[in-house]
Amino acid sequence: MEILFSKQAVSAASQSGIMNENKKKVKGLGLCSGGLDSILAGVVLWEQGIDVVWVTFETPFFSADKAKNASRMTGIPLIIREITDRYLPMLKNPPVGYGQRMNPCMDCHALMFRIAGEMMGETGADFLFSGEVMGQRPMSQTRTSLRYVEKNSGYDGSILRPLSAKNLPPTRMEEEGLVDRERLYDLSGRSRKPQIALAKAMGITDYPAPAGGCRLTDVGYSRRLRDFFDHSDTVERSDLELLKYGRHIRLSPSVKVIIGRGEAENEWILGLCRPDRDVRIRMHAMPGPEALIPGGVDVDTEAVETAAAICAGYSRAPADIPVEVLIVKPAETKMIFVVPIKPIANSDLIIP
Repeated sequence: MEILFSKQAVSAASQSGIMNENKKKVKGLGLCSGGLDSILAGVVLWEQGIDVVWVTFETPFFSADKAKNASRMTGIPLIIREITDRYLPMLKNPPVGYGQRMNPCMDCHALMFRIAGEMMGETGADFLFSGEVMGQRPMSQTRTSLRYVEKNSGYDGSILRPLSAKNLPPTRMEEEGLVDRERLYDLSGRSRKPQIALAKAMGITDYPAPAGGCRLTDVGYSRRLRDFFDHSDTVERSDLELLKYGRHIRLSPSVKVIIGRGEAENEWILGLCRPDRDVRIRMHAMPGPEALIPGGVDVDTEAVETAAAICAGYSRAPADIPVEVLIVKPAETKMIFVVPIKPIANSDLIIP
């Protein structure tokens, strides 16, 4: 990805930047996903000579990769924060609820602005901003939704949306002259054509596709996460990472087996195994998948044998002939014989 934007021009603009009443250069701290809207919002303010810094947040559901690329190409500094511990309580019970999947977009945005707001002191920022465009998303970026996010962030009056500012009431920053409202925009709606045209005018010629990078909008991941929340009282990051890989088969309310779907997934699953609490299952004398029973250290023998038979069913083992399967527990490793259960026989147990 390449963004043809002159850092020399940005530097020159910064040197003649807007000053606040204390003669300190105005600084904005922006949420950055790394997408085109985030990039445009940052550059729009940077062109005003405002000192722009981005922050991006990481959890098992979304990464900082796109934001890192945006920072690298524009030269806008980026702060990366891991927020899983604060994110999970909101995710389990979002006040506004979920979107089509397990995505609590409005409460997610409010939480991110709250955390960013807490960082204003340490970064010296005068206000917060984002690349949100009014009407771009029918649930989370309506006028009402944007207002909800601002009120529930705890930083009401300190959030600017540069790309849609002229469609929204003037903010404190605009009224106080920290930001020139006339140089902000009035974008709205779901079409990306205005953003693409603005990017072209700014010399931004390459940027990420608009596909979302949040796993909470993914159908399969959302189903697995809902199943996990329904059957687990505690959550660890490794549990959430495991939801990304393999076939997930629910044997009972307390027992689930995860089976790899190829060499790459086998490696990921094995790498996420917790030897002190998970049960590992693998074929002994023939190629086959890696499988785990997460937290299965106390699972009864019958359930382990069923999981092993299902695992064997995804190998090249012939049907109806007992095969050897290796069971690795925290305190012991043993070999058992099982008759493979072929996939068609357990299809109703798969969490799709």
